[in-house]
Amino acid sequence: MSDLHPVRRALISVSDKTGLTDLAKALADRGVEILSTGGSAKAIRDAGISVRDVADVTGFPEMMDGRVKTLHPKVHGGLLALRDNADHVAAMKEHGIGEIDLLVVNLYPFEAALARGAGYDEMIENIDIGGPAMIRAAAKNHAFVSTVVDVEDYGPLLAELDANDGQTSYVFRQRLAQIAYARTGAYDAAVSTWMADAIGETTPRRRVFAGTLAQSLRYGENPHQAAAFYTDGSDRPGVAVAAQLQGKELSYNNINDTDAAFELVSEFLPAEGFACAIIKHANPSGVARGATLKEAYQKAFDCDRTSAFGGIVALNSRLDVETAQAICEIFTEVVIAPAADDDAIEVFAAKKNLRLLLTPGLANTAEAGLSYRQVSGGMLVQDRDNGQMALDDLKVVTKKAPTEEQMRDLLFAWKVAKHVKSNAIVYVKDGATVGVGAGQMSRLDSALIAAKKAERMAEAMGLPQPLTIGSAVASDAFFPFADGLMEAAAAGATCVIQPGGSMRDDEVIKAADEAGLAMVFTGMRHFRH
Repeated sequence: MSDLHPVRRALISVSDKTGLTDLAKALADRGVEILSTGGSAKAIRDAGISVRDVADVTGFPEMMDGRVKTLHPKVHGGLLALRDNADHVAAMKEHGIGEIDLLVVNLYPFEAALARGAGYDEMIENIDIGGPAMIRAAAKNHAFVSTVVDVEDYGPLLAELDANDGQTSYVFRQRLAQIAYARTGAYDAAVSTWMADAIGETTPRRRVFAGTLAQSLRYGENPHQAAAFYTDGSDRPGVAVAAQLQGKELSYNNINDTDAAFELVSEFLPAEGFACAIIKHANPSGVARGATLKEAYQKAFDCDRTSAFGGIVALNSRLDVETAQAICEIFTEVVIAPAADDDAIEVFAAKKNLRLLLTPGLANTAEAGLSYRQVSGGMLVQDRDNGQMALDDLKVVTKKAPTEEQMRDLLFAWKVAKHVKSNAIVYVKDGATVGVGAGQMSRLDSALIAAKKAERMAEAMGLPQPLTIGSAVASDAFFPFADGLMEAAAAGATCVIQPGGSMRDDEVIKAADEAGLAMVFTGMRHFRH
């Protein structure tokens, strides 16, 4: 087998016509015979480029609304035949099968139909059969055949032909084959996932995951780990679809933390007021609402000024110049927002290392979806935590009921606790976190740490007492004992929100009553491991 193989005959059949005529002309200019089908052939012919219909080659017309056109031995034989195998060559000669050296195919737009919410019958018609069959055949025979499935590979293909006098190298064909199999794999994944949803199969026997490379990363969580960022084709607002206006390339940790920050701030709709979340190592160091965006940022910053250094700032509203100036007073890694004023962008331009990302709106935190986590030997799959809690859903379990103002802070704290690593304790006062305890092995430790951080912050700001005095406190899961609750009371909390459901709920409620606390149960927990 020779490393180089000439491209004399190409079959082109594409749904996405981007760059089609330019490619066809470039191939024709290089002396390549072009075979094509349906709309692709018409577009090429209309551009004045010589093209031969596949139906003329096979002797069979396209039929069954185009379902059958390339499923023929004269197509698949031309793709699969080993050019250095005498029996294959003899069979081609006997049956009048011509070699096909290049296949250019992109598939029916199944994913696009899915994105626009097409009905079941339309989705079925967008399942490509001939395309994947040809791609798999050509890619298998990459010893001789080049297989192009992405428009972005048109340029590299032509460059390869120019560099090798109309031939392609084995290494180049290998790379194209890998891309081709990944494409058909992703396509089948989209079809099987859609069908599972369509028939209500929540735990299909086999589940396929697929992604498209968005960015190669310098390294992963640590410099010795290779890493890359892949997108899943979803249009959900967030870091994957955000436009980066400035700053260095995002790192693995930047992407992870920015996602955490944006998902959290998306809990707070702009119609309910301005909101800001500051994230450090996937946990919020501060979250707040404000009368202005700048006030929301400042209140979030004041929860833990130390941890905010080098953090990620997520905003639920359009970034203005005053907020941009405040953010620039300390080192910040990333700012993500739905939009930004021109003068705010100009302020950030002086901070060359600060990344500014703009998204097409906020994420819908009530939207259904799946989340995945790899474990040794497998994958954990669950519904996204889209649990929501309204005022009417809360059950008052103590003698004292929360005031209207306390209820607002309790619900705010509950939304934040959903995004804090378990065990999570969150103190909130006047629409701002004033202490966050995250990821501890006991709920008591989380309550202690959050209170201690609030004390240190009060000392740093010159306050007479920590802001946990008179605060609301949220626990992401029930208090198994009264000790964590009592620690919150000792820190100055006056009301509590928690799921309830402990064997010792009666003891915890009794302790809350004795301490003069108001407490509500949600009946829902928010573990975040």
